[in-house]
Amino acid sequence: MCLVLCAPIRTQGQNPEDFARSVAPMLTGTCAQCHNNNVASGGFDASTLIGLTGTNSMTQHRLEWEKVLRRVQSGEMPPASATKPSESALRAFTNAIQAELGRMDAAVKPDPGRVTAHRLNRNEYSNTIRDLLGVEFHAEKYFPTDDSGDGFDNLGEILTVSPVLMEKYLNAGERIARWAISTEFPPKPIADEYALKDRKVRRVDPSTIEALHRVEFAGEYTVRFGLPGERAPNGAPVILNLWMDGKLLISKPVETKPSGLIYFDPYSDEEVKVYLPVGDHVFQAGFTNDDFVKTLAPADFYNNKKNKFLNSMVFIGPFPSNVEKESRRRVLVCNPESGRACVERIISTLARRAYRRPVTSADTASLMKFVDMAKADGRSTEQSLQLAIQAMLVSPNFLFRIEHDTNPTNPADVHPISQIELASRLSYFLWSSMPDDALLALAESGRLREPATLRREVARMLADERSSALASNFAGQWLETRNLDVVQPDPKKFPEWNPELRDAMKAETRNFFEYIVKENRPISEFLNANYTFLNERLAKFYGIEGVVGSEFRRVELTTPQARDQRGGVLTQAGVLTVSSYASRTSPVIRGKYVLSNILGTPPPPPPPDVPNLNEAAVGISGSMRQQLEAHRQNAVCASCHSRMDPLGFGLENYDAIGHWRTTDGNFPIETAGTLPGGRTFSSPAEMRAILSLELPQFSRTLIEKMMTYALGRGIRDYDRRTVESIHQTLTADGGRFQTLIQQIVESLPFQSRRGEEVTESR
Repeated sequence: MCLVLCAPIRTQGQNPEDFARSVAPMLTGTCAQCHNNNVASGGFDASTLIGLTGTNSMTQHRLEWEKVLRRVQSGEMPPASATKPSESALRAFTNAIQAELGRMDAAVKPDPGRVTAHRLNRNEYSNTIRDLLGVEFHAEKYFPTDDSGDGFDNLGEILTVSPVLMEKYLNAGERIARWAISTEFPPKPIADEYALKDRKVRRVDPSTIEALHRVEFAGEYTVRFGLPGERAPNGAPVILNLWMDGKLLISKPVETKPSGLIYFDPYSDEEVKVYLPVGDHVFQAGFTNDDFVKTLAPADFYNNKKNKFLNSMVFIGPFPSNVEKESRRRVLVCNPESGRACVERIISTLARRAYRRPVTSADTASLMKFVDMAKADGRSTEQSLQLAIQAMLVSPNFLFRIEHDTNPTNPADVHPISQIELASRLSYFLWSSMPDDALLALAESGRLREPATLRREVARMLADERSSALASNFAGQWLETRNLDVVQPDPKKFPEWNPELRDAMKAETRNFFEYIVKENRPISEFLNANYTFLNERLAKFYGIEGVVGSEFRRVELTTPQARDQRGGVLTQAGVLTVSSYASRTSPVIRGKYVLSNILGTPPPPPPPDVPNLNEAAVGISGSMRQQLEAHRQNAVCASCHSRMDPLGFGLENYDAIGHWRTTDGNFPIETAGTLPGGRTFSSPAEMRAILSLELPQFSRTLIEKMMTYALGRGIRDYDRRTVESIHQTLTADGGRFQTLIQQIVESLPFQSRRGEEVTESR
C-alpha cells in the first residue's frame, strides 16, 4: 500500500539533476540489497538501471521503471525487512521518476493509439436492437460467449467472427426482422406453460416467481397463474402483480370478498389480460402487501396446508389488439403501400440509424435490391421490407463499428476521428448502444466536438436510464459481479444461498455504482462509503435491522456493528462471493482481487508445481490462515503471498458468500496483518481505512480500467501521459466520478487515432 505522499507529477521546471540525486542512491543503497546480479528477487536486477542517465535509462528500460514506480507507490517496496528510507526520500524518489517519465513523454509526439474494427458484443447487440427497432432480443440466449481481454469483453481486437456466429447472425436477423414488421397471427391461440414442476420457472422469493418467455406475436394475451395451497382469511388485501422486464404491467386483488378480506380456496388460479410486445422478456409474478407470509417459518412457505403460493404462469394468445407494435411505429415512417419513394425513405431512415452514420444513395440502392428480389418472388411489400431489414442486420456496417484512417498504414498520421465516429464511441461507452437521434444530429451538424456541447451531451446521457449499462457492463466486469450468474456455492455449506440472495447481491453493487455515477459522488466512496443499498433480504443477511420490503433503498451504516462490518465495495457480499471458492474462502484470491482491481498491481502467475493447499484440514486441524502460513514456507511462494495474503486475511471475517463470521470451523478468525511497507491493521475496518489512504493509486487503477472499457483496447505505455493528466484533474476536483468520465471523453485517445505500422512479410 502506498505509504508515501504521491505529489502531482511535474514535467516542467524539474531539475534534471534531481534524478541522479534522488534516484541513484535509492537504487544502490536500498533496491540493490535484494535486486542484484546474485539475488534478483522477483526477477528484477536493479544494476541494469544503475549508471545510466535518467533519459537513457528510461528509454532503454521504460517497462522496468514503470514497475519500480508502481511498487514503491503501492508501498510494496521497499519491504519491511529492508532498510527503510525516510518518507521524504521515498517522495523524492517517486517524484523524480515521475518527472523524468513526464519529460520523456513530453518530448515525443502524443500517440492516441488505434482501435481495430469493433464487432458489437452480445450486450451491445441486444441494446442496439432494442433502441433501433424497439424489439427485446436477448443475444446471450442465441450467441456464444464473447471472449475477454484485460478484464473486458468489448475489446475490438478479440471480438472476432466465426462461421458459427455468422450463421447465428443470419438466423437472428430473420427473426428480429419478422418480429419488427410482421402482423401475422397463428391460426389459433397458443398456450405456453411455465411451471416449477418442469423447471421452467424459478422462485425469486416466497411470494414471487420468474420465467423467461419469448413472445413471437404481439397482441393481447391471457396470463393464467397457478395458485396451489390454502390460506385462511387474514384481513389484509393481497395484490397479484405481473412485471415484464422489471416494469409493472398489471395488478389485481386476489379473491377479494365483499368484506375486503382475502380468502384463498385450494388449487385455484387467477388470470389477467395484457398486451405483450414481441421479443424475449423476463416475466415476474408475485404478491405484494402480503404480510401473512412473514408470519410463516421458511419450511412452511410452500406447504399446501399452511400457505397459498404461485407455482406456474401460462401465456395464452395472441388475440387481436388495436395496439400498434412499437417496432412498426419506429420502422414505418410512411405507408409502404403508397409507392417506391416511401419504401426508399423507410430503408434510408432505418439504415442511417442502424449504420450510425449518414447513408449514401449506394447504401439505399443495395438494400432496395433485397426489396425488389422479394417482390419478384411474390412477397408483399412488408415482407420485402423484412428481407431488407434482415440484410441490414447482417451488414458489417451494423455489426461493426468501423473507423477510417486517411493513411491507414502510416503510424505517424495522428488525426481526430470524425464526429460521427465520436458519437458512436460516446454512446457505446455510456450506453452500450447506438447513438440516439439527438446525438447523431449533433455529429452530423459538426457541433458535437464543441467542448460545451460535448459536456452537455455527456451529462444528458448519464442522466438517461440507458446509462445503467455502465453498471451492468463496466462495473459488472471491473468488480467481477457478473460472475454471480455462474458461481455455485456449496449448498451443503451455504444452504441460505438461493436465486433471491444472488439477485440481491447483484442489485446492491449495481445500485451502489449507479448512485455514485448519477449523484457524481467521489470515487473514494468505492473504498469507504458509509452507506449501501439493501432490501429486506440482504439486510437480514447482513444483520442490519429496519429494512422492510423487496425494494432496494439507500441505507446509512449508522450502528457501530454496521460500520465495522460493511462499507465500500470490498465488503459487499457479491464481491466477496466471486472472490471465493465454492466451498471456502480464499485469502489468496481475495488478495489478488484487491491488488488487481483496486490497486492495479496484479501479481504474476504462480510458478509451476506449487503444492496445493490441504483442503480437508481447513477449519479442522487448522484455520485457513494457519494453512496458508505453512504454505508460504516455500520460498518460491513467499514473495507474492506476502503481498496478497494480508489483504485476503483482512477479509476473512466474511465467509465464501460474504456472511460475517468470527470463527473458521473450530478456530477463531485472525484478521490482523502487516502490509508491505509496514502498516498494520487488526480488522476489516482498519484495513479499509488503510486502503482509503491509497486513493492516488486507486484513482490511476480506476482510470486505466475505465479507459480500457471506453476505448475498447488495452492501455499501453503511450497512454501514461493521459492517465496522469486525468488523475491530476480528477484529484483537483475531489475525485468526482463524472469528472473522470468527462476527462476520458475529452482525452486524445478517445477523440483521435492513428494509422498502423505494417511489416512486410518475406
